[in-house]
Amino acid sequence: MGTQVEAWDSAAADRAIAVLKAVADPTRYRLLWALSRQELPVGSLAQMLGAHVAAVSQHLAKLRTAGLVESRRDGTRIYYRAVGPHVRGLLEEAALAASATFDDPEPAIPPAAPTATRTHTAPARARTRHRPLPE
Repeated sequence: MGTQVEAWDSAAADRAIAVLKAVADPTRYRLLWALSRQELPVGSLAQMLGAHVAAVSQHLAKLRTAGLVESRRDGTRIYYRAVGPHVRGLLEEAALAASATFDDPEPAIPPAAPTATRTHTAPARARTRHRPLPE
């Protein structure tokens, strides 16, 4: 009846899948949420998550590979930021889709980054040492 079907763009689908895989990890979702608000150094991101800098750097590398974050160096510090407002939009849409799927009246938007510093680091060390990072 005259319905036009869009042609399948395999390359575009592969790029979209790579982005969704990158965002599918809870740590990377939280990193993106923070970076969609402001540029932050790796050390601050690690402190915010209660994780080691090396683990956060691995997550950031995956987000950079997916084209979701970019970095800049300032002396010895490396700062990260989301590549644009579409990253925040992606996270908000994912939260809305999750709330609609699970009949949740409130979207699953992570809370703002805590401002207090952690004083006890042993649990984070054990957690990151024994749990491999997801792809």
